[in-house]
Amino acid sequence: MSNVRTDLAVEAKEIYEEQNKGKIQGVEINEYIENDMKVIDVKITNEVGERSMGKPVGKYVTIEMPEFVQYDKDVMDDVGKTLAKVLSEIVNLEKSMTALVVGLGNWNVTPDALGPKVISRLMVTRHLKELVPDSIDENIRPVCAISPGVLGLTGIETSEIVKSLCDKIKPNLIICIDALASRKTERVNRTIQIGNTGISPGSGIGNKRMEISEKTLGVPVIAIGVPTVVHAATLANDTIDLAIDEMIKQSTQGSQFYNMLKSLDKAEKEKLINEVLYPHVGELVVTPKDVDIVIDSISKVIANGINIALQPALGIEDINKYVN
Repeated sequence: MSNVRTDLAVEAKEIYEEQNKGKIQGVEINEYIENDMKVIDVKITNEVGERSMGKPVGKYVTIEMPEFVQYDKDVMDDVGKTLAKVLSEIVNLEKSMTALVVGLGNWNVTPDALGPKVISRLMVTRHLKELVPDSIDENIRPVCAISPGVLGLTGIETSEIVKSLCDKIKPNLIICIDALASRKTERVNRTIQIGNTGISPGSGIGNKRMEISEKTLGVPVIAIGVPTVVHAATLANDTIDLAIDEMIKQSTQGSQFYNMLKSLDKAEKEKLINEVLYPHVGELVVTPKDVDIVIDSISKVIANGINIALQPALGIEDINKYVN
């Protein structure tokens, strides 16, 4: 799995099965439909599955969003409700317990601005519970939030900032939102992953920082991510595979040669492409041209999902009044 460039557990599973021609021991898969969306629940149950997947033991749920979700408010609400249902099954908080939501990423770079944008639409209530407790419903859960920026902007590791906050405010749960990298172009801006094992900011683009997890903070950490970029080498590899498939369909001669090309090991082929590209473009990652519209819409979806999950006493209409 060392050549795999993905943050998604479902893709790690697919790649392992392609390379090893079989199912992974120590990994349980459950697929179902929720609000007309495919939901894939991947559970890594032991060290065997952990080594095979390259991810810690835990739960990873992937929601596949409909195409062009950003242009339909009703569909956006459905995705938000689906996310809220998945989160509610993981979140284990009493109404008096505090949740800290952390928007990871660089707000100056659009594909990396998902976390900060979600924070800007979040229903934050901790200050109200402390300052005007008699003016709000007692069932409202205290929620606080921060967008700490990235190491290049602050000179401080994000995990150090979050650790300091934990020591001060002592939250009972942390939810982190971050942009991810995908192995497949069709999953870019179309997938939400929810995991209960924390996160290592920047790992998808080879810029791995100190992890934010229960192991490092002593507090349960839920990570929510959307793949917003794909590596250029991955894109080139997939394009070559599509071209070869088309040549095999259309060719009456030379199909044996094309089949030989198709049979080459995918990871080795991607490694070769990356070595060829690197001197010219470096570690290039790409994102769709409409990423600004997509990030704006998906941030609303994720914020709604978190708001619904953390404030079960309120309906989506009440939440929308607060945040809009």
